[in-house]
Amino acid sequence: MPDRSSSAVMPRLNALILRLLEEHRVMTLATNRPDGWPQATMVGYVNDGYLLYCFVARNSQKYFNILRDSRVSLAIGSDSVEPTEIKGLSLAGRVVEVTDRAEFDDVAKLRLKKYPEYLSAATRIHDGDNGLRLQPRPPEARVALLRIAPDIISVLDYSRGFGHSELVTFSERGLDVHIDSLRHRWSGIHGNS
Repeated sequence: MPDRSSSAVMPRLNALILRLLEEHRVMTLATNRPDGWPQATMVGYVNDGYLLYCFVARNSQKYFNILRDSRVSLAIGSDSVEPTEIKGLSLAGRVVEVTDRAEFDDVAKLRLKKYPEYLSAATRIHDGDNGLRLQPRPPEARVALLRIAPDIISVLDYSRGFGHSELVTFSERGLDVHIDSLRHRWSGIHGNS
């Protein structure tokens, strides 16, 4: 039976999710193409709490996909030599383009904190869109800022058992409901943990 109590689980998951979002700088963003094929793309991101932001070229396929269908999935994580140290996130959410100038400027500042090398890279690179996206404040006419608000988050944490994942829903209040905690059959333990 799924563990729906949030008293001990939610603060732990909250801390782990926010830590993973802060530790990583690249995510895989999956969008829905018009022909039905999913498209996964690696993009840099910043976060403000649970909200994720990324800059994309307005002439990119992923941007056109999002204009047509705002539903996205993403994955954040990295490999580890020690299997019990593997941790990551998968989430499903919706994207909106940021049109507020103040929010755009705030996210550009957050981006420079996470990617301080962009200050010097912009002066070295002058090759079309790549150089534009590396500027401290990308030009809004050619680069869109996307805000991703998660609906559901799957937290992978192998320190709690090989293949261990926990599924939680998300709202503006934060994590809402702890849906399930699962150790996969191949971990030697069946069912919920």
